Amino acid sequence: MGKHIQPVSKNNTYTIEIVSLGHSGEGVGRYEGFTIFVPYALPGETVEVKILEVKKNYAKGKLTAVIVAAKSRCLAECPIYDQCGGCQLQHVNYEEQLVLKRQTVVDAVTRIGKIENVVIHQTLGVQEPWYYRNKMQLPVGTVSGQVVVGCFAQGTHQIINTEHCFIQHETNNRVAQAVQQIVSELGITTYDEQTGQGVMRHVLGRVGVKTDEVMVVLVTATSALPRQAEVITKLRERVPNLVSIIHNINSKHTNVILGNRTTVLWGKESITDQIGKFTFNISARSFFQVNTIQAEVLYNKAVEYADLSGRETVIDAYCGTGTITLFLAEKAAKVYGIEIVEPAILDARVNAELNQVTNAEFTVGDAIDIMPRMFKQGLRPEVVVVDPPRAGCERKVLETFANMQPQRIVYVSCNPASLARDLAVLEEYGYMTKEIQPVDMFPHTYHVESVALIVAKNKG
Repeated sequence: MGKHIQPVSKNNTYTIEIVSLGHSGEGVGRYEGFTIFVPYALPGETVEVKILEVKKNYAKGKLTAVIVAAKSRCLAECPIYDQCGGCQLQHVNYEEQLVLKRQTVVDAVTRIGKIENVVIHQTLGVQEPWYYRNKMQLPVGTVSGQVVVGCFAQGTHQIINTEHCFIQHETNNRVAQAVQQIVSELGITTYDEQTGQGVMRHVLGRVGVKTDEVMVVLVTATSALPRQAEVITKLRERVPNLVSIIHNINSKHTNVILGNRTTVLWGKESITDQIGKFTFNISARSFFQVNTIQAEVLYNKAVEYADLSGRETVIDAYCGTGTITLFLAEKAAKVYGIEIVEPAILDARVNAELNQVTNAEFTVGDAIDIMPRMFKQGLRPEVVVVDPPRAGCERKVLETFANMQPQRIVYVSCNPASLARDLAVLEEYGYMTKEIQPVDMFPHTYHVESVALIVAKNKG
């Protein structure tokens, strides 16, 4: 067979038109029908692109010039935007970001799910799209003899010093600056990935947006934190509203940030925050949506789609620390939360108690095992709510949902591609997608959350 010849070559430059946005926020264009991915390029633009990598079916390129710019193109606020991997859409004005995010959901549902005639609403944006992240986790290192705290440069493990991140809560920025100064002042060594030597690996900051409570987690490669008493004193002096200083030990040669051993150096072991009327305990390891304000928008939409009258039984699969569960419990007769991660279920039980919610029951285990058991015991939920990881649900889980024959399934998704695939599977099992509401939880990044309302086809 003759070898397929691609129309573009590495290191050559081409002029192309960008037709859409890829699932990681990059522009997608074509040259003689051949797909080229171009970060920082926007739909509707004519750009010049230098080819960096050529694969069988596509190429990756670097934007070298914008010949015809999109009206929505703007200057990024952040001075290190083009070096840092944290944001992908700061070069687009915020209103257009919302339009583009809706389009990624539309494209996924129609192309991957092959589903037409679904109402996909405009993306619900946020009033203030800056300084929203309540959780920060940054590597600590040494560059040219100076201690740095910041983001890894895109696609590398080279730390870019991040004095002021435009999407982090401003208190987290203050935490990062304080840790950088303290590590430097006290002469504490930083961890070197190559040699495995050094002490300080990462700093985590968590902020209760509604309560102002702050937690600092120091991750070291060593079991002891040098000059511990001085570190505590200096952090307390420099970080307002600090209520918790945690030490986490991670001695493994790994990309995973947190190790298995955690101790409280000072203060409480958790902070609290509020979403809607509910208060949540947040420990160093707890899962909690990073955008507190938009989490309330997301959960309220899930409850609206659940359409509860107070008589229903609801299953919340992948319930995590019980955030959505508590919102559902307020409107349902009974909610069963299922989650495979045991510490999350322990947090969920604490959160239910904290909020005096008595009609939520939490079970540790895999939904594939737990739900059939509940069904055998006679449980017939009117509504199933699911908020799975990025990879979506296994087919067996979706089949299990369908076997329980709920009237409605509410699917909360952080990945339009896996959502679309799962919606297509549910179609096979007798369900149809009525509407989808995209929610912008992560301004200036390519991520988009969605809530889908899925109903039984035989339900008038």
